[in-house]
Amino acid sequence: MTPLLSVENLSIGFGAAEPAVRGVSFEVMPGETLALVGESGSGKTISCRAVLRILPKAAQIHTGRVALNGEDGTTILSDLSERQMRRIRGNRISMIFQEPMRSLSPLHKIGNQVSEVLWLHRGASERQARRTVMEQFERVGFPDPERAYNSYPFELSGGMRQRAMIAMAMVAKPDLLIADEPTTALDVTTQAQVLGLIKDLQRETGMALILVTHDLGVVANMAEKVVVMHKGRIMESGSAADILRSPAHPYTQQLFDAAPAIPDAQIVGLPPSQEDLILEMKAVSKTYTMRSGRGWKAEKLIYACRGVDFKLPRGRTLAIVGESGSGKTTAARIALGAEPPDPGGEVLFCTQPGAEPLTVHKMDRAQRTAFQRQAQMVFQDPFSSLSPRMRIQDAMTEPLEIHQIGTRAEQRERASEMLSRVGLNPDMLKRYPHAFSGGQRQRLSIARAMMLDPSMIVCDEPTSALDVSVQDQILNLLEELQETLKLSYLFISHDLAVVARIADEVAVMRQGLVVEQAPPETLFHNPQHPYTKALIAAQPEPDIDRPINLKLVALGAGSPDTWAEAFRFTDSVIPSLVELEPGHKVRCHV
Repeated sequence: MTPLLSVENLSIGFGAAEPAVRGVSFEVMPGETLALVGESGSGKTISCRAVLRILPKAAQIHTGRVALNGEDGTTILSDLSERQMRRIRGNRISMIFQEPMRSLSPLHKIGNQVSEVLWLHRGASERQARRTVMEQFERVGFPDPERAYNSYPFELSGGMRQRAMIAMAMVAKPDLLIADEPTTALDVTTQAQVLGLIKDLQRETGMALILVTHDLGVVANMAEKVVVMHKGRIMESGSAADILRSPAHPYTQQLFDAAPAIPDAQIVGLPPSQEDLILEMKAVSKTYTMRSGRGWKAEKLIYACRGVDFKLPRGRTLAIVGESGSGKTTAARIALGAEPPDPGGEVLFCTQPGAEPLTVHKMDRAQRTAFQRQAQMVFQDPFSSLSPRMRIQDAMTEPLEIHQIGTRAEQRERASEMLSRVGLNPDMLKRYPHAFSGGQRQRLSIARAMMLDPSMIVCDEPTSALDVSVQDQILNLLEELQETLKLSYLFISHDLAVVARIADEVAVMRQGLVVEQAPPETLFHNPQHPYTKALIAAQPEPDIDRPINLKLVALGAGSPDTWAEAFRFTDSVIPSLVELEPGHKVRCHV
């Protein structure tokens, strides 16, 4: 069979520096899924960008041939003009980019941006495009497609923006889909549904897929062939079954060793201390008013958080898990004072052991300045949290300048030290954020958050953009810092394997409510709520013989109407959080 895409001896360089990609060759057959696996900076993304001819200006293709085969014969993509390539991009070959906020226009509504693909390549009318886009939004898991269609990118969460990118890439049903970390910003249930959707589209249309990922569990569930890259070269390639069952190259074995997993055996942790609390949230709710987009329609109330009660002991980790839009990040922003809670809610922060706690949203200026030194945040989207106009050195030293800490030389020395601690070279201080890969930018965000020596860090998906080996290093770093500095973490993640490793307490959120809360050794081995069971079932494992159970995921992640009677809730009838056993709470009707 003739391959759909053929890449031969591809080499890419930046000026006189050592080539970033050297002698890369692979083929993709129609309807086949090829996974490109490797660490951040290994050359995966730039190889895929070379296929679509969207390389950075400084990049040059030294050698290589990229051929696309179809009914009209063979097209050498590397020889086409820019005008001819525009007919290929988004039509025959689509790409899902890793950072959705960078890829979506902030000035246009999501619906119009996705519809544009159909206007340009299919000649669809506005009404036809809207109907098709709304269907696609529903398939990729938008709970309210109408709201998403009329929203701007900044009005959606990171996971919602990633779903919009997936819908944009797949709405025209291309021959080849290049997916660059398509599920890093998605919770595990949505990830499972999106992967199932991509598989369905492949069966319906014969679409081929190049999957760029660091998640070996996703590879096990999706790929027929695997190419492992390291430092611009291919280390190992072959069928997914062979590589996943018996990796031959030492680098591939290293990747598997670093991959986190929910432990099979129940590991009993230390009971959390409730005496020395650094943060306490009491009956915190947050309601937003959503414009309808139509003058004759009433505004809609969005319940981001409803009656959230959290206690974070000093030196411990409270993890919050749940699907995109469940209220995890809103709760974190309220904890940091970035958002005020609805009347009746209260957030208390204790600066020192034994000191009187302060109400975060009633602090005076001096108290707030001291609080901001002690409470920092690592944001989900590292690109948008770093100014593109500031060198890394300036971004790193800015918090120290604001709080007037140290001389310029001491500030630079501190920045160099923090870069080294997160695994980056201090020589990178003179670079701008665009010169780093997605995983490197995530490490920069973590280093910047630690510049002020905080006592509490809110980590919003801090490892979502990292490959497994770097993720292991960052988790080791977070654990080491917590042990030596007695740091407290409010850890937001959709990766349950990461949560099982780092958390002392886990709270599961759904539609603004905490539906289950327990230590990880209890939650992962004795889950009671159907949504918690769906989260665990949706966690991909790097084992080709243990695929995701999509039926169980769909049941628990679906509407509450599909759950057992004891767990159902509506906006008007919300059951209480009941303690079934010491430390294990479940939201259910008694």
